[in-house]
Amino acid sequence: MTLIADPPARSDFARSLSVRTPRLPGPPQFTSAADERLHRKQRLAAALRIFGRYGYDEGLAGHITARDPELTYHFWVNPLGRAFSRISVSDLILVDPAGRVVYGEAPVNQAAFAIHSAVHAARPDVVSAAHSHSIHGKALAALREPLEPLSQDACLLYERQAVVEFGGVALDAEEGRRIAAGLGSNRLALLANHGFLTVGGSVEEAAALFVIAERNAQVQLLAKAAGDVKPISHEVATYTRNQGESAGDFGWYLFAGLWEQIVHEQPDLLW
Repeated sequence: MTLIADPPARSDFARSLSVRTPRLPGPPQFTSAADERLHRKQRLAAALRIFGRYGYDEGLAGHITARDPELTYHFWVNPLGRAFSRISVSDLILVDPAGRVVYGEAPVNQAAFAIHSAVHAARPDVVSAAHSHSIHGKALAALREPLEPLSQDACLLYERQAVVEFGGVALDAEEGRRIAAGLGSNRLALLANHGFLTVGGSVEEAAALFVIAERNAQVQLLAKAAGDVKPISHEVATYTRNQGESAGDFGWYLFAGLWEQIVHEQPDLLW
């Protein structure tokens, strides 16, 4: 690359400049389970508020969970009947492996327990799982049509998704285990005639991937309605996905802007 030389610096400002390598702040390091628990709960409440803002909630349906950092087979979840847009940290409930609420005063959504308990048990790498009946995710799942690599962000889920057939409302452990088995090692499950389920190594990752999946489902449906689509090639889609995955904490960075905006506008979610 050819560099073009500036004229000699004359002002104090110009002479004060130097080359810098600023970096975005990454995920925090925790010295106690209590600190990490609060972090996960605050991110969980923020993710639910974001889902509410985007219109992902539908009646009693929809839930996001966060594995407790100390009691690793317990998870935090939004309670049954509470609107996404009104969830705060103090509303979250803690559920044990038997589906009993052990912290909080509100009931648990049995579908949330059936699905999320099975996913958390089958995938020790999963800290968070997100599921809702978002419009475009539900439409694509009804078609049993995986997300295609039509954009660079859709490539994050290229060959990291699975279609899971509908087996009725997920109210029992067996249905939850079937969904977890169908998800396998993937990040996204298209639950046929139902909706999207995303998982991640953090609340930030699971929530950001859900937003990406929903937006790209909308793009895919619009593009196919408009004409013939031209997906990114397998080689380039794979390369692009690997670029994202090599970033390590890519979910943290994808969520950062969403977090900053929702906390600025709705700081009450933090307590």
